[in-house]
Amino acid sequence: MSFSPTTLWIVILSVGLGSYLMRFVFLGLIGNRPLPPWLLRHLRYTGVAVLPALIAPLILWPPATGGTPDPARMLAACITLAVGYFTRNVLLAILAGGVSLYVGLGVLG
Repeated sequence: MSFSPTTLWIVILSVGLGSYLMRFVFLGLIGNRPLPPWLLRHLRYTGVAVLPALIAPLILWPPATGGTPDPARMLAACITLAVGYFTRNVLLAILAGGVSLYVGLGVLG
C-alpha cells in the first residue's frame, strides 16, 4: 500500500494532534482539580485493561509462527494466568510463564 507524502504527513500530524489533545484534556484542563470518586474508581482498572490488550494478539497470532496459533504459547499463557491468579505474585507469574514457554517450545517445537 502506497501513500503520497502529503497524505502520510497529514495522517501523522492528525494522530499527533489528537494524542496531544487527549492528554491535554486530563493534564491541562482538569489536572489541578480533584477527580470525582466514580472516575477514580474506573481509572484504577486502566492498567489491568491495557496489559491484556497488548499481550493477547501476541499469544493468539504470534509473529514467530506467521500468525498461526501455537500450543506452546497458549500453554504458557494459561500457566502464567493460573500462577498469577493463585499466588497474586506478578514476578512469579512472569517467571512461570517464561519457563513454561521455554520448556513448551522445546517439547512441542
